[in-house]
Amino acid sequence: MIDPAVASDADGGVGGCGPHSRTLRCARSRSSPPPGPRRPSATNAVTCGGHMRLWGGRFRAAKGRDPADDEGVADDAVAAFGRSIDVDAALAPDDLDGSIAHVRGLGRAGILTDAEVEALVGGLRDLRRDVDNGEIRWDPALEDVHLNLEAMLTERLGPVAGKLHTGRSRNDQVATDLRLWTRRAIDRVDGGLLAFEDALVGLAEREGDAVLPGSTHTQPAQPVLLGHHLLAYVEMAERDRSRLADARRRLNVSPLGSGALAGAGYPLDREATAHELGFDGVTANSIDAVGDRDFVVEVLAAVALGMVHLSRLAEEIAWWSNPRFGFVRVADAYSTGSSMLPNKRNPDPAELVRGRSARTIAALTAMLGILKGLPLGYQRDLQEDKPPLFGAVAAYEGSLGVLAGLISTLSVDRDAMATAAAEGYTTATTLADALVRRGVPFRSAHHVVGELVGRAERDGIAELSAMPPAVIEQLLAASDEAAARRLAAEPGIGATLLATATIESSLAAADVTGGTARARVADAIAAARARLEAVPR
Repeated sequence: MIDPAVASDADGGVGGCGPHSRTLRCARSRSSPPPGPRRPSATNAVTCGGHMRLWGGRFRAAKGRDPADDEGVADDAVAAFGRSIDVDAALAPDDLDGSIAHVRGLGRAGILTDAEVEALVGGLRDLRRDVDNGEIRWDPALEDVHLNLEAMLTERLGPVAGKLHTGRSRNDQVATDLRLWTRRAIDRVDGGLLAFEDALVGLAEREGDAVLPGSTHTQPAQPVLLGHHLLAYVEMAERDRSRLADARRRLNVSPLGSGALAGAGYPLDREATAHELGFDGVTANSIDAVGDRDFVVEVLAAVALGMVHLSRLAEEIAWWSNPRFGFVRVADAYSTGSSMLPNKRNPDPAELVRGRSARTIAALTAMLGILKGLPLGYQRDLQEDKPPLFGAVAAYEGSLGVLAGLISTLSVDRDAMATAAAEGYTTATTLADALVRRGVPFRSAHHVVGELVGRAERDGIAELSAMPPAVIEQLLAASDEAAARRLAAEPGIGATLLATATIESSLAAADVTGGTARARVADAIAAARARLEAVPR
């Protein structure tokens, strides 16, 4: 029989609700001593070389088994189906930190003696060291990380380990663990985003004054500076950081003490335990606390959108590195070849980032699907929250790292960019604006310049500034707009107008905050660098 003080979770003691609980056998760390014989104890909730019947007695033995040996043990296939240790082992550091804080809380409440607190905290710290050093061997028979760690603790400490789970369910335990893990993950991802931004700003500082053909609808639109283009991705990354920081603030409340559903049945100081774990406060409703995974959805949404941003950049790198564009050259370290084609130079990392963005979008969709039909409280469906979250975060971290390296080593062909920027009559809007400044309504100016572009195409003249001045004077004179006709009569107006239709004139005209004028972009690059340097690292 298990001591009622140990089996405080009405849904299954150590295990939480229903089929969460399984037979518990020995799990060991490599540094733990070999198990010796232990005297059976009513308070020892875990036994080595035997079974712990977390909910035995409530259920019959599996068909074909001796009830005296296997009371309450699930069918092997069912046990394997519910196993999660291969995924949730990642929660081990957080689980142990949460357990240490919980033990101290039990001590403050007078539920554990000082000696018991000291023994349990010492044992948990030793396990934490072994986890950090990679010295843990997980036992798949023990289903999940919680049971594995408790079995190891019992092997080391004996019966006192059975008191660890007093006043706690795996429901509030895993909810706490997952918040701690997600908080750590956000902090890591934020560092990755800063490194990614640093690479973008570094490239802008080196090559930012190169002229790039800006496009809309994938067609030539207006000339912009490469630095201006790169800073657009910096803006996206800053929004990604902000979204993750916002999600972090919202998730940073402790569910520990909520129990299985109704709240712990002991006078625990939840606020003190939350403070010890670095939370800003505690959850206000125990039912919501154990079943809430909104924070997982929020983080997945931020990650998916961040990966979409990376995918857009990856797409551009893939095209820009194609010899037909030739704008950039990806370094050898970030390129791959072909098993068949000796000439190939593939930007595989960029392509993989583009592909993995789909996985993060799928992870968000999966998590929303998991939640959509759940009644209140903990449901076993929530075991499936970790694969999409862990996988999406790993994909995002990896993608940020590889793109930061790729961008930092990217070579830029300024001449190829400049040649492309002059194609497609990208200075047409600047010419139309020059007409507007001389009193011609924009729609009329738009029509005149559109006719000029059509004439240039027919005559095979690549740039508007190279058109004969007489052509635009004739178009103005033929306009239905009186202001245009008056302008046509001004001496030398054709040459004056066409002088505004150069790349440099177009860049200079965009002299507004957030525009692509050279001075504006230089200031924006300097501001981005200063912002990055001001972030504590």
